[in-house]
Amino acid sequence: MQTGIIQTARRRITATGRTRVALLAATGAAATAATIGLALPAAAAPVRAAVTGAEHFQIMSTSATADTNSLIMYGVVTAAGVDHEPANNNGPTSTDVFTFPGGSFKVTHTNPNGGSFNPKTCLFQFSGDGTFKISGGTGKYKGISGSGKFTLSQIGVGAKTKTGACSQTANPIAIQLVIDASGKVRLHH
Repeated sequence: MQTGIIQTARRRITATGRTRVALLAATGAAATAATIGLALPAAAAPVRAAVTGAEHFQIMSTSATADTNSLIMYGVVTAAGVDHEPANNNGPTSTDVFTFPGGSFKVTHTNPNGGSFNPKTCLFQFSGDGTFKISGGTGKYKGISGSGKFTLSQIGVGAKTKTGACSQTANPIAIQLVIDASGKVRLHH
């Protein structure tokens, strides 16, 4: 079991080491009919179309203590959003919530292990790969599904104690985290 700064880095990375997801709304039968000039009876329900395609996510953070991260997705849908980390993400998997204007969805991902800490320089590094699955969409992301892979990279500088030793338990003084994810997404809209 890892402790100290590596555990904090692992928690931060696995919590932010999230995965990323995709989406976009397809036009329904009513919109298609309106576009080509056909009228649908008022009682007719529009048929839900689905959009499937590649989606990419990038998450970045420079905070060792925040539980939200900046998120950009592009591909089938392009949007800026927020990655909300779970309170406890130390297990083999975690579930984040990605929120965007108009809705949200869940991203369940594996939590990579590994990392190093230099007790002389206070430098720590962590990198890893993992997989993710998308589910639980709300709003315009209702019915979203998909999966993919991600890579993450984190580097930071640990704090020093009053005696000048590198601390593995105090919050780092600097951290940079980047997560790149891509996969295939299907959105019913």
